Amino acid sequence: MATTRRAGLVDQVIDQMRGAIAAGEWPVGRRIPPEPELVTALGVGRNTVREAVRALSHAGLLEVRQGDGTFVRATSELSGAVRRMCGSELRDVLQVRRTLEVEGARLAATNRTDDELRRLEELLAERDEALGAKDWAKLVERDTAFHVLLVRCSHNTLLAELYQGLTEAVRASITATVETDHDDDQVSHTGLLDAVRDRDAARAAVEAGGFLEDLLERHKH
Repeated sequence: MATTRRAGLVDQVIDQMRGAIAAGEWPVGRRIPPEPELVTALGVGRNTVREAVRALSHAGLLEVRQGDGTFVRATSELSGAVRRMCGSELRDVLQVRRTLEVEGARLAATNRTDDELRRLEELLAERDEALGAKDWAKLVERDTAFHVLLVRCSHNTLLAELYQGLTEAVRASITATVETDHDDDQVSHTGLLDAVRDRDAARAAVEAGGFLEDLLERHKH
């Protein structure tokens, strides 16, 4: 029974730490509080904290860097797994995005609500405004949010959750393409939004696949 209680305590600490990551209290790329602070804040022993950190590292949410601390790597187990599989392979990420986004766009054109369409329009306008201002950080943030919302507009819960789990990988791929493409050569999403607005599922799928094919061609090497 002691083992069962200890395992339950570790699981509770894992849930608390996972919650801090998911809520953005511990942002991706930042170092989490050191072990002594976690022991005090969580009210548990060092071994319990270490087991929780080890479990979250194995799941891909945390990365332990010897001599430097423990850093947040992803916000979910799925995203962590994708980051481990893809690493810096931009083409891998773009190919996975193409698979999910084409079907997401097709379903979004049929199932989106008027409120969702208005939010898509707002995000794309803000994305294009950031492009004009050469505000690359804002462009990446708005572009990522646009794609996440577009897939959510499919109203396919599993598809949306799968894509949500890829958020960090999607953001990384957008950042990579923004950094390497010419300022005036960023991919436009106007045609995709028009197709979703017109509820043209076939055209939405073609538009979604088309710009990702374009990115894959640009980054074939």
